[in-house]
Amino acid sequence: MNKKKFKEENLKNDYIIGRNAILEALKSKRIIDSVMISSKDNFGSLKAILSIAAERNITVKEVNKGALDAIADGGVHQGVIAVVGTKEYSSIEDILDLAKSKGEQPFIIIAEGIEDPHNLGAIIRTAECVGAHGIIIPKRRAVGLTMSVGKSSAGALEHILVSKVNNISASIDMLKKMGLWIYGADMSGEMWTSQDLTGSTAIVIGSEGKGISSNVKKKCDFILSIPMKGRINSLNASVAAGIMMYEVCRQRMQKV
Repeated sequence: MNKKKFKEENLKNDYIIGRNAILEALKSKRIIDSVMISSKDNFGSLKAILSIAAERNITVKEVNKGALDAIADGGVHQGVIAVVGTKEYSSIEDILDLAKSKGEQPFIIIAEGIEDPHNLGAIIRTAECVGAHGIIIPKRRAVGLTMSVGKSSAGALEHILVSKVNNISASIDMLKKMGLWIYGADMSGEMWTSQDLTGSTAIVIGSEGKGISSNVKKKCDFILSIPMKGRINSLNASVAAGIMMYEVCRQRMQKV
């Protein structure tokens, strides 16, 4: 393993900036959540970066140069920035196997398009507290398991499985075939306490701004809603997720 230390100016919180620093991080097997590039030019060190990323199944995202400039904040990024990860991803099969090994009905959280690391970290923390077996997140248009997410989870990330998938809708289809019921959290649904959540259950939480996408919403077996009595018509994504998860926990504890 390459023991080369990364220069302080090349490491900014959740990011590694510059081609050489990223290449060394990849070679040293450091956990990288994703790589952002602003150019499709596939040559030199960038070609090597993309090659290793492909071998390790690391997501590569094309973004505009302005986005990289903003993240680098004056640093020289050379058209590429890597997002530092804190934990390797598991598969959906791993999550289902965990539930089976415990003799429990699967309990999974599907976080569709959560972009705020603090929200995802809070969802992970609550999921671990209620005994969920795992969390599913998308590869695109969502935050991954960054250092900020790890910190926000207050250590819970070390104790729960997270799967990163190409397509949430396809993953829901897979879960349905495995016997899970899919419950989406949305304002248009019935009371969140109205369904029996003690069976094989997956709870879908939508993005902070748009909620559950129409395609994913159609895949849900039931839509559940948390009543709003005040002037604000929606809850923070992690708060809504917490309420839904603890209803599953409450029902399961009562059934024992």
